[in-house]
Amino acid sequence: MKRLTLSYLIFLLLAGFALLFIIAPLIGLFFSTNFPDLFAATADTQVHRAVWMSLGVSAASTILSIFAALPLAYLMARRDFWGKGMVQGIIDIPIVIPHSAAGIAVLGLISRDSMLGGLAQSVGINLIDNPIGIGLAMAFVSIPFLINAARDGFEAVPIRLEQAAHCLGASSTKVFWTVALPLAKRSVITGLVLMFARGMSEFGAVVIVAYHPMTAPVLIFDRFQSFGLAYARPVAVLFVGVCLVVFVGLRWIGRKK
Repeated sequence: MKRLTLSYLIFLLLAGFALLFIIAPLIGLFFSTNFPDLFAATADTQVHRAVWMSLGVSAASTILSIFAALPLAYLMARRDFWGKGMVQGIIDIPIVIPHSAAGIAVLGLISRDSMLGGLAQSVGINLIDNPIGIGLAMAFVSIPFLINAARDGFEAVPIRLEQAAHCLGASSTKVFWTVALPLAKRSVITGLVLMFARGMSEFGAVVIVAYHPMTAPVLIFDRFQSFGLAYARPVAVLFVGVCLVVFVGLRWIGRKK
């Protein structure tokens, strides 16, 4: 049995404070909500629509992002090129900028005056106040998590295995699908889970792009602003519970795989 040293006890105490800091607000949130209000929020169709909007749009944006994010992650892991550090900085920009600024940036991309927004408008689609715009905002703030996690996974794959596959006549595409991706799948799954979770919880960028249709975070803010804490708290408890169930479930599935 490992001997309890002073430094170990100090680390244990500090770790306990960190965990308490994370869990205390959530415990307070759950215990300050009475059951009738929570039941009413569970039966509210507006809450249902908002929660499904958050889950569905985030899942769709995560799945669609795979086709561009994984090739970029693989190139960042396997290729050295001029400006690579700058490219990595660009990838991390959505993480470090305020999310209200991210929303304004996405809004500029999809507004009617922009090329993308004008093209969509020409076929009768208004990207503002639209699930497509919500998905773009979610993807913008969350895609760095997928790219960075997948890059770390690809970097951990021994390059000699890919070189051996090349020597046996495999093309670069086949090496990616049969060697690199299967060996990095745990990191890729982690990145997918983090991107999905970050997207469905996004508020700042989404509320600027689309107040309606409401996602769950926007609905919580709307009820807090319009009716106060007591009216917003049950929806917050319900959505936090959904997030925990989905996130833990996806983590468990990823570990089993």
